[in-house]
Amino acid sequence: TNGFYNVDKVEQLKKLLSAPGIQQGPCAHDALSAKLIERGGFSMAFMSGFCVSGARLAEPDAGMISYGEMVDAGKLICDSTSIPIIGDGDTGYGNAMNVKRTVQGYARAGFAGILIEDQVAPKACGHTRNRKVVSRGEALSRVRAAADARDEGAGILIAARTDSRSACSLEEALWRVQAFRDEGADVVFIDALQSREEMEAFCKAAPFIPKMRDEEAPLTGGWACRSPRELEEMGFKLVAYPLSLLGVSMRAMETALDDLKRGVEVLGFPEYYAEEARYAVRTEDAVAADVVSGDLLATSTQSIEPELLEPEGYGGAQSRGSSLRRGLWLRLTVTNSDGVVQLDTRFPADFLGGASPSDPARLAADLRAVTRVCWRLAGRAGTFTNFLPQVAGLDLDALLKDVPLSNVDWDSNKPQELIDVMRGGQRIQAAMDCRGLRHASRGLDCSVPALTNGHYQAEH
Repeated sequence: TNGFYNVDKVEQLKKLLSAPGIQQGPCAHDALSAKLIERGGFSMAFMSGFCVSGARLAEPDAGMISYGEMVDAGKLICDSTSIPIIGDGDTGYGNAMNVKRTVQGYARAGFAGILIEDQVAPKACGHTRNRKVVSRGEALSRVRAAADARDEGAGILIAARTDSRSACSLEEALWRVQAFRDEGADVVFIDALQSREEMEAFCKAAPFIPKMRDEEAPLTGGWACRSPRELEEMGFKLVAYPLSLLGVSMRAMETALDDLKRGVEVLGFPEYYAEEARYAVRTEDAVAADVVSGDLLATSTQSIEPELLEPEGYGGAQSRGSSLRRGLWLRLTVTNSDGVVQLDTRFPADFLGGASPSDPARLAADLRAVTRVCWRLAGRAGTFTNFLPQVAGLDLDALLKDVPLSNVDWDSNKPQELIDVMRGGQRIQAAMDCRGLRHASRGLDCSVPALTNGHYQAEH
């Protein structure tokens, strides 16, 4: 950098323009898109006024964005890359003196080139109708001022554009680009040419100077040749793609927002669950094995062993009461809308922190103790959802309080269903699993309880 412009990037652009082959320049609208262009292997790029106005202001390219905003965006774009960038300078933001200041400002921002056009102010996007151009004299004064600013120290290349094809005629456009070349432009550009014949006429009318093509001209009704090789054969040196990156970015964001509104998972969990289901084991077999082995937590998706809380009055963990309580489990199952089991786990009474009668043998015989075990689950919701985020936000307390436990058949051979509800596309099931009672009650002479006046009482 010589204090005014980036010498290296300007020299890079000059070499690209003098080397064989056509140069493709996608248009950036911010630093990230510019960095992606460079990462994509492109040797140069453009900064599009249309795209910067849309991305920064959410406004059309109709003269709404200011010189200062464009320079600010341009500096970030140029700083993020090592490739040369040609910046859209619109009309130069005023008269000839404003044009010189614009060229100087773009040079300081780090651009290797600037595009100046001959539309009236406020300008309109090249992809719109009913554009108007200034007189020949004013158009030439803009290009002359830009070239003088370059020669006086700004150093960057001048690309001169005319919109007179759509505003006037092909003949007027051809006259202007020839005059722009004579005034010192480094690159010339006619916007919105209507056919291949017009494109060839442009290239023949302005030999010995790099010619630029806007590849997405069909939006204006112009004719487009999608092959860079064909453009090169006609005589073009630069081809810009103004809307490609911003257009696909908008479409991607709209698609993501539509997916979020519909509740579609966009991070790959449906595919993960489908793959996981291929290796799922039968949950009933896993639970039965855990009861026999005495493991404290059976789950197909969780490996964290929770802290066991020993209620007062029960002695150590090896006491007969503790053993009996570990035969009583609350089982929780979560299934998604595709039928894939996301969670299948059991919690012993010890973990739930249920208070118990002083006689350990009455743990399974007292209905109130059973309901306290269930309701302790909601009381420890913070700890519970830390282990099981699948049920975060579910009001288990309210659901369990509505359970008609007086109708439950406490058959120790199978789990007894307490709740079965749908929440947020998931099926939540909870059951009291007493199958371990017989195994845990060996030596206590406890049998299956019977219902008497709303309470279960042990026969022994």
